[in-house]
Amino acid sequence: MAKTKSVIKRLETNHPEGLSHAELFLSSEDLLPVDDDKKTWDWWNFVTFWIADSFNLNTFTIASSMISAGLNWWQALICVIIGYGLVGPLLVLNARPGAIFGITFPAVNRTTFGLFGSLWPVFNRAGMACIWWGVQAWLGGECVYVLIRALWPSFANLKNTMPASSETTTGERYGDATGSSFNVNVTRTTPLTCHLQPMSSHSSSTGCFPSPPSGSPSTSFAGLFTLITNAPDFASRAKKPSAAVWPQIIAMPIGFSITSFLGIVIASASQPQFGVQIWDVVKIMDQMLEVDGSSKTRAGLVFISAGFIYVQLLLNVAANSISAGCDLTALFPRWINIRRGGYVAAVVGICMNPWLLYKSSATFGNYLGAYGVLLSCIAGPMITDYWLVRRGHYRVNDLYTLDKEGWYYYTFGINWRGYLAYLCGFAINAPGFINTLAPNIVVPVAAQRIYSLSWITGTGVSGLIYFICCYFFPPPGMNKHFQEVDESAGEPRIDEIQRLKAEAGTPPAEGDYDDKAAAYGKPGERSQAYVLDA
Repeated sequence: MAKTKSVIKRLETNHPEGLSHAELFLSSEDLLPVDDDKKTWDWWNFVTFWIADSFNLNTFTIASSMISAGLNWWQALICVIIGYGLVGPLLVLNARPGAIFGITFPAVNRTTFGLFGSLWPVFNRAGMACIWWGVQAWLGGECVYVLIRALWPSFANLKNTMPASSETTTGERYGDATGSSFNVNVTRTTPLTCHLQPMSSHSSSTGCFPSPPSGSPSTSFAGLFTLITNAPDFASRAKKPSAAVWPQIIAMPIGFSITSFLGIVIASASQPQFGVQIWDVVKIMDQMLEVDGSSKTRAGLVFISAGFIYVQLLLNVAANSISAGCDLTALFPRWINIRRGGYVAAVVGICMNPWLLYKSSATFGNYLGAYGVLLSCIAGPMITDYWLVRRGHYRVNDLYTLDKEGWYYYTFGINWRGYLAYLCGFAINAPGFINTLAPNIVVPVAAQRIYSLSWITGTGVSGLIYFICCYFFPPPGMNKHFQEVDESAGEPRIDEIQRLKAEAGTPPAEGDYDDKAAAYGKPGERSQAYVLDA
C-alpha cells in the first residue's frame, strides 16, 4: 500500500502541499501566476509568433476554401482583410488580464464564470485545441506524404489497404503517422518553441513563394476565435503589458492577410492549370507530381514540403499543445501539467480522424463556424467583465481559494451571470447552428444570416447580457473607475501560506487555507490597492 501511494505521489504534478481535493482544482504550478523571471516575451516575440502562426497550411486552406465556395479573388481578399483586421482588437482586449497579472486563460476565466463554473468553458477550449492539434498534424502528415513521393515516386503506387469509408489511403496514413510522431517528439521540447519561432516564420515564408462555406469575414474570424479565447496564455509571458498590445494588433492581421492572399492566388491558379478547382494547397502539390513528375518539380516540392513540415511542427506545439496543456491543467491539475496536457491533445487529435474535416470546403467551413459560436459566447463575457464590469480591478489571490468571501466564489463557485450570458449568446445562433449540422431542418433566412455573423452576434449578445446582469445584480469587485490593480497584492497566496507553514515545521493540513488566511482579515480588507505598471 505504501509503495502504491509512493507511485501515485510521483505521478502528481507540482502543487502546494496540504490542499483539499477541491482546492487542488484551483492551484498548481501551471495555474498560479507566472513568475517574473519567466516573463520573457518582448514585443518582437509577439511579432515573430504571429508571423510564424500565420504562415501555415491552415491559413492557406481557409482562404482557398473561399475560392472553392464561389468567391473571386478580390472578394475573398476583402473578406480576409476585414475578418483578420477585426480579430486584433478582440485578441488584445481579452489578452490584457494575462499581460497585467501574469495569469493564463483558465485563471482569467474564473473571474467571469466562477472558480468551478470555469470548468465548462475551459473544457470547450481544451476540446478545440485537441481538434486543432489533429488538424495541423494531419496537414503536416500530408506534406510528409508529398515529400516522400517527391523523393521516391514509386511510393504513390503503394497498395492501398484502407477501406473506402476511411476516406484516406495507406500512403496518406503513413505520412500522417510520421507527421504525428514528429509532433509528439517536438512537444517534449516545448520550452524551446519561443526561441525557434523566428526561424519558423522565415522557413514558412520561403516555402510559400515557390508555389505557383460561402466565404465571408466570418470564415477568417472563426478560425482565430480559439486564439482570441486563450489570448491570456501567451500574454501572461509578456515582459511588459505594452508588449502584448500593438505588436499583436499590427502583426497578426498583416501576417494572416499576406498568407491568405497567397492561398487565394494558388487556389485561383489551380483551375486553369489542372482543369479543376482545388482548395487544399497540399492536394495542389500532390497534383503537380501527378501532372509533372520531372526532377525539377520534384526537387522544388521537396524543399517546399519540408518547409511546411517544419512550420506545422512548431505551430502545433505553440498554438495547440501549449494551449491544450494550459486548459487541461485547470481540469485535472493534480495529474496534468502543460507538457502532459500536450500529450493528451496528441492522443485526442489523432483519434478524432482529422482528415474527415477536409472532405470538402463546405465541411471545413461548417466546422469552423460551429465551434466559433461556442467560443464567442465565452470571449464576450470575459472581455466585458474585465473592461466594463471590474474595470481592471482584480483580486488575484481569490482565484486560488475557496474562501466564500472571495470575489470569484459566487454561488458554490459558479457565476450564474456568465452562464446566462453564454446561453443567450448561443441561443441567438442556435437555429442557424442546427441548420448547419442538419441542412434538412429548415430555418428562416434571417436566422441563417445571424449565424453567418456569429462572431458578432455571439460575442456581442453574450457580452451585453453579461453587462446587464452585472448592472442589476453587481458581482463582488464591480467598480465604477478603471484602474488596473491587484487588490490582493501583499497578501499571502495559498502556495505561500503552505510554504511558510512547512518552513515553520508544521505539516500542512488539508483545507487549512481559510484558517490561516483569517489572520489577514476578509478579502478586500487585507491590503491597500497596489497599482500595476502598465
